[in-house]
Amino acid sequence: MSDHDDHSTHYQKNSLSLTGTAALGTGVMIGAGIFSLTGQMAQLAGSVFPFAFLAAAIVVSFSAYSYIKVSDKYPSAGGIGMYLHKMYGHSLTTAFHALLMYVSMVIAQSFLARTFGSYTLQLFDVENTDFWVPVLGACLLVAVFLVNLTSNKYIQGTAYVLGVVKIVGIIVFGLLGLYLMLRSGQGLESDINLSAVPGNWNAFISATALGVLAFKGFTTITNSGSEVVNPRKNISKAIIISIAACIIIYALVGWSVAGNLTIEEIITARDYSLAAAARPAAGEIGVWFTVIIAIVATAGGLMASVFAVSRMLAMLTEMKLVPHSHFGMPGSIQKHTLVYTVVLGLVLTLFFDLSRIASLGIILYLIMDMAIQWGVLRHLREDINASPVIPVIAICFNVVLLAGFSLSKWLSDPVILGVALGIMATILFVEKAFLNSYSADDY
Repeated sequence: MSDHDDHSTHYQKNSLSLTGTAALGTGVMIGAGIFSLTGQMAQLAGSVFPFAFLAAAIVVSFSAYSYIKVSDKYPSAGGIGMYLHKMYGHSLTTAFHALLMYVSMVIAQSFLARTFGSYTLQLFDVENTDFWVPVLGACLLVAVFLVNLTSNKYIQGTAYVLGVVKIVGIIVFGLLGLYLMLRSGQGLESDINLSAVPGNWNAFISATALGVLAFKGFTTITNSGSEVVNPRKNISKAIIISIAACIIIYALVGWSVAGNLTIEEIITARDYSLAAAARPAAGEIGVWFTVIIAIVATAGGLMASVFAVSRMLAMLTEMKLVPHSHFGMPGSIQKHTLVYTVVLGLVLTLFFDLSRIASLGIILYLIMDMAIQWGVLRHLREDINASPVIPVIAICFNVVLLAGFSLSKWLSDPVILGVALGIMATILFVEKAFLNSYSADDY
């Protein structure tokens, strides 16, 4: 294969429809948002965790405004990387925050992979779950890698089918749970009273931060810009559709779980809380049904995420913002970044548990999102005709969530803050060295 092939990216213009694009975004969001975060959020916020999902939806709705306005004007396969470049130019600021987003999205992939393992094991009587959860997650990542080597049309079709199956299945689960809850005369496990929540408002704020992680998958839509049919209209439509669909589904499932399990039971089964909630509602058949839906949801979400994230890294490489080595591999940069994305995901899947993966993801994402909001406010507001009020509100929300979540981690798991700072310091050091030494003639 020629050197030209090795140093090029290949995007299939008009290969993604509005439906397919929305399916990719929704697939990533639903895969992470329901199946494992429910238990983690309940551990923080107690019986009010369904409201933490709704609070997260409000935060994300303000945040999404900036992405919609920029994508309407500058649709690109580079997505957030290209947006940051428009705001801050060819700079360390652009490269640093773009890689924060890249790493946070790879972390989300690992979250999906381990969630797949946790639910799959509910079908078997396995004692050594600490071993099998990451192994099954790694196997799924490899399978998704092979699917992503195929054409966009096949990926879109697969994502669409899996998306429809899991959305219908989750809605059925939620409606059945609510029906059984109401028929038995149950309500939420306890009164909706924040004063009863351990840690009070900070606990609710921390749960809301995790809830944002359940919605941030909409950003993967921005990475398909140059491949979407009529991108100046359909990217923003796909973002709105995916967020709206997830708000409804998260609210439905959140109350269904809260009505069929006590908070203690949800926390005990936090990595597979939906399967646990299905058992009292519908017995073992309900567990099988829920696990199958979880498998479909996580597999579809992971496939969509890998598709978008590898393209983002390819665009950053093409923009000369990140170092790149072929390591002797044939094919395009797009294929290489696919390999790097999956390998990094495998490492995280094998060595980090779900709680720490989620914590790392939300810390890096909130910092990156503040850079996007500030960039719109400071550099692109007039160009894209954006209101200054909404980005300011989004920044304020992010500051509150990041401060509250960091305080919670400082008290419960300070190691994760050290890891997050270590990741950011490494990215900053490597990028500064690369950009200072980079020469276009040598690349």
